[in-house]
Amino acid sequence: MRKTFLGLVIIPALLLTACNPVLRTHGYIATEKEKPQEVDPNTDTKATVLSRLGNPSVKGTFDEREGVEDETWYYISSTRQSYAYLRPQIEDRTIVAVSFNDDGQVSKVAEYGIEDGRYVNYSNRKTPTRGRQLNTLEQIFGTIGAIPTDRINGQNQNPGSGLPGGR
Repeated sequence: MRKTFLGLVIIPALLLTACNPVLRTHGYIATEKEKPQEVDPNTDTKATVLSRLGNPSVKGTFDEREGVEDETWYYISSTRQSYAYLRPQIEDRTIVAVSFNDDGQVSKVAEYGIEDGRYVNYSNRKTPTRGRQLNTLEQIFGTIGAIPTDRINGQNQNPGSGLPGGR
């Protein structure tokens, strides 16, 4: 009777919990009070954005103008959903880009979603290295019996010894 109870109640309960998705939020988490989308280009500066929203997830590294650094700040958040042993799927992604002019004033606020993303194909090419490829046996036994070149003819290359042959 007890084994039947375990089979009818507990095992289906375990199977149902494995089917429930697990949601995880990563990156910048906006509060109800302060959201990156509410940054005002007319009044906000780097200092006000930093005090209201905190540090950005990423600062832009490339700019078309030379000599200008960190002109775009990105606040990135994403939600991933996963089932038991399956690969997690990204359900939602929001990227808010806050751009600044040379004076530190907010010039533009743009919001991007998951639909704005693009797939990038990675290259699996390898950079060739110079030299000979050694197999495993050559790597293990390659130095056995090798004669050190500094010991040939009794010449030791100890600088400053003042003795013939470095003795």
